[in-house]
Amino acid sequence: MSDILLIGAGGHARACIDVIELENKYRVAGLVDKEYSSELDCLGYPFIGVDTELESLRSKYENVLICVGQIKNPEIRENIFNNVVSMAFTLPQIRSPKAYISSHAQIDIGTIVMHGVIINANARIGKNIIINNRALIEHDSVIGDHCHVATGAIVNGNVSIGSKTFIGSGAIIKQGVVIGSNCIVGAGVVLKHDIPSGEMVK
Repeated sequence: MSDILLIGAGGHARACIDVIELENKYRVAGLVDKEYSSELDCLGYPFIGVDTELESLRSKYENVLICVGQIKNPEIRENIFNNVVSMAFTLPQIRSPKAYISSHAQIDIGTIVMHGVIINANARIGKNIIINNRALIEHDSVIGDHCHVATGAIVNGNVSIGSKTFIGSGAIIKQGVVIGSNCIVGAGVVLKHDIPSGEMVK
């Protein structure tokens, strides 16, 4: 079993650990955060460094997962992603065994698919994405890089979502809708029309 280093040590990191443990494909070596924590560990896994030490940690570890959450600020996850890619880390996909992922779907590097998710045929999921618990991504939909589809969101068929967009918990996106980049669709919103990049819909 290969080791994996987790970047971020908050609530989303704890949820990621649960998925990694259940998948049983990688062993959590430890966590890296923006500053040293006063806590000794996170769910029993040690803190082993800060962001500025990632380059030195690369000599020991190959795999990383970005475990920083994303709601209003996608730039943090994107910047970390670009940084670790430049250091030649490997960013595997993490897939909960409690998710259903069609064999005809595509998922790119650094993306985590959490418990209860359904990803249907011909869906295309980009890099460094959070598909959170019980989200539904229907057939032929495209999710751009660095997005977060939050808990219980429903993305219907043929939807296109641009990069760095956040889809809130319980949001429903009508089939065929096009959402631009850097958008926020609030929790519980029913979105029936296209929105351009940079928009917020509450």
